Amino acid sequence: MKQDEEMHDEKRQAREWFVNVQESVCQRFEQLETDSVAGGADTPASFALRETSTRAADGSDRGGGVMAVMRDGNLFEKVGVNASTVYGVLDEDSLHRLAAGKSIDGIRNDPRFWASGVSLVAHMRNPRVPSVHFNTRMFWTPSRWWFGGGTDLNPCIEYDDDTRDFHAALRTCCDRTDGAYYQRFREWADRYFFVTHRQRARGVGGIFFDDLNTGDWRTDFQFVQDVGRAFLKAYLPLVLRRMDEEWMDADREKQLIHRGLYAEFNLVYDRGTKFGLESGHDPDAVLMSLPPLARWP
Repeated sequence: MKQDEEMHDEKRQAREWFVNVQESVCQRFEQLETDSVAGGADTPASFALRETSTRAADGSDRGGGVMAVMRDGNLFEKVGVNASTVYGVLDEDSLHRLAAGKSIDGIRNDPRFWASGVSLVAHMRNPRVPSVHFNTRMFWTPSRWWFGGGTDLNPCIEYDDDTRDFHAALRTCCDRTDGAYYQRFREWADRYFFVTHRQRARGVGGIFFDDLNTGDWRTDFQFVQDVGRAFLKAYLPLVLRRMDEEWMDADREKQLIHRGLYAEFNLVYDRGTKFGLESGHDPDAVLMSLPPLARWP
């Protein structure tokens, strides 16, 4: 496939897939929330949907999407699942942020861009249930396209069996496409999800990849779809394992402090946060990943 083609059909397929992931995750999470209050007096929380928009500095339309957020639930204290498609022209600062080891000469010659993706962050009520992040995306410019994304587990109380099972599901997913992917993307996640000023990881890792372009769009897109399907297979068993466990005030304290670490990473290092704010995307949607409550020691 030529790199300078508009790829209209491929963009459509990617956009529809990301919306499909958003809808399926919201459905499964709402069912979990409902199950968590079954037989009790509480009313289960549900997702509230809001359309988002992206505007350039001159006020011109740059696309948007749908932000789905569930708050104050019995199981989910806050979870957001965003799907968006944005487009426009990259400025020089955005070009350099996109470089990340790849040449931007071709992109600079024609800096039009199109990007679509889905992003999720879940902050749980019970400190023993791990928080989690997941996102996948496709980025296109007239000179090249690529996929990126990943998922990582962020428990405030670490359990070896949770970490093992989460990574095992991701390994199975990666091995389906390429036997070298899991180790490569796990190590990439360890480097990326690292809070340098604290000299520690923000969680127990997962997988992370960017600039994925093997030259075969269908194979790369299939991998991205597999990652989307693997996310629920990796995460839901951990929620079911821990959701009914009792917890103490000391556990809540650990959770709130750990959320502070998570917030620091997202505000200081996360490339998606920086790009979203710089590209004029709805700031509430960009900052959806921040926890509802956090504490610093």
